Amino acid sequence: MAMDELATPGAATSSAGRLSGQVALITGASAGIGRAIARAFMREGADLVVVARRAERLNELAEEAQRLGRACRLVTGDVREEETASRATQAALDHFGKIDILVNNAGVGIYKQLEETSPDEYDTMMDSNMRSTFLFARYVVPVLTRQGAGVIINIASMAGVMGFAGEAVYCATKFAQVGFTQALDRELRPRGIKVGVLCPGGVKTEFAIGTGRTEEGVAASGMLEPEDVADAALLMATQRAGSRIIEIRLRPMIEPLAGRDPE
Repeated sequence: MAMDELATPGAATSSAGRLSGQVALITGASAGIGRAIARAFMREGADLVVVARRAERLNELAEEAQRLGRACRLVTGDVREEETASRATQAALDHFGKIDILVNNAGVGIYKQLEETSPDEYDTMMDSNMRSTFLFARYVVPVLTRQGAGVIINIASMAGVMGFAGEAVYCATKFAQVGFTQALDRELRPRGIKVGVLCPGGVKTEFAIGTGRTEEGVAASGMLEPEDVADAALLMATQRAGSRIIEIRLRPMIEPLAGRDPE
């Protein structure tokens, strides 16, 4: 399937769910948490606009959406670039006429001691984690404002509420996301828009493999599963009209009682 192509619905294989009739725009949807959220949302009836750089991974999501009878718009691009945010927002409007949910999930982690972290690595983390959150919110908020309703879910980390040695810059980007969310909650709630942040501990994904984590270490860890985070995102997206969740912190049942906790 070509970039920015729409997967049209096939024969539906599931009944209407809690997100039936809604449209979700999800960044970083090609793997890990983003992919798990996309799958959870489509299974609950949502149509999707999914954004990532790896087209082949997005194609797999589109094929699953088609089997479920959902529509899925694919947008390939770098979430750090304003053009990608603009194009994804316009794709949602062109093909669905609205956006109900924005999930800012895209991000990177480079775990190093401060003096070993280069300015380029700082820029990579800050732009991938915080700039992308800003850009997509900036383009989607006017849509939600016109609608008078909507949900924004920012995927941060436990590294956004407490510091971890060897992750100073990564923590800074995640603290920024948490503060950004708290401010937007106050700014946008009068417009009928809900804004919340999801802060998971370590999750068993390919995130940070080779930049601070190893496949073996992740596989042997007691970290959360991506589906754990997706369930929490679904909870945030399906709150009744009169309530909102402004923050969820997730930790695994198995974690060290002393020493370095998984972020």
